[in-house]
Amino acid sequence: MGRLVQAVAGGLLALSVGLPVLAQNSKASVAVAAPSSLKGNAQAGKAKAEDERCIECHGHDGNANDIEDGVGNIGKFPRLAGQKAAYIIKQFSEFRSGKRSNETMAIMAKTVADRDLLDIAAYFASQKLVAGDSQGANPLGQSLFLAGDATRGILPCAGCHTGAAQEASPENPRIAGQHRRYLQKQLIEWRAGERRNSPGDVMNAVTRGLSDAEIDALANYVSSLQ
Repeated sequence: MGRLVQAVAGGLLALSVGLPVLAQNSKASVAVAAPSSLKGNAQAGKAKAEDERCIECHGHDGNANDIEDGVGNIGKFPRLAGQKAAYIIKQFSEFRSGKRSNETMAIMAKTVADRDLLDIAAYFASQKLVAGDSQGANPLGQSLFLAGDATRGILPCAGCHTGAAQEASPENPRIAGQHRRYLQKQLIEWRAGERRNSPGDVMNAVTRGLSDAEIDALANYVSSLQ
């Protein structure tokens, strides 16, 4: 996998990403040069998100609520609206390299050109995230998110995601308002070791001691944040 040099500024993407150029894929052949040439075009990205069928799973505005096949909120498709472009690109790059596993996204990652990815990420990042599907106040989830549990070595989520769940680093996604069931699914996969693409495996370590009830509580609380 190529270089991933991070430089996020002004709320938009200014990311130097050495995405892998796949020999069997002539589309993924954009030369990566200066960061100034790597700012995604959100307007162009809207049409490209449709052309590349991103909206079929993630929704026309990135909120994954308007899926025409009626699948809807089953924990399978994340909301990308308001997500940091740099994080979207990082995850896409890792689907392409195999570092993160998902059969559908692995296929998609090999067919989307690097230039188009920059624009698509910029489009979703520019969209407004709608309210999450939290089931109400959750003191347990709030406590774990803000304070963790030192007696069990569980770090507070806010250490990386901040109190509003919106950290600036490309390594840490915006998780506020994300679908509750999607959050549950990801936390369970981190805990089981099925997903292992966080820096230093920190998410695997953090989730290892969480019970199902605590994961549900955290997912519910984070989904309530804006």
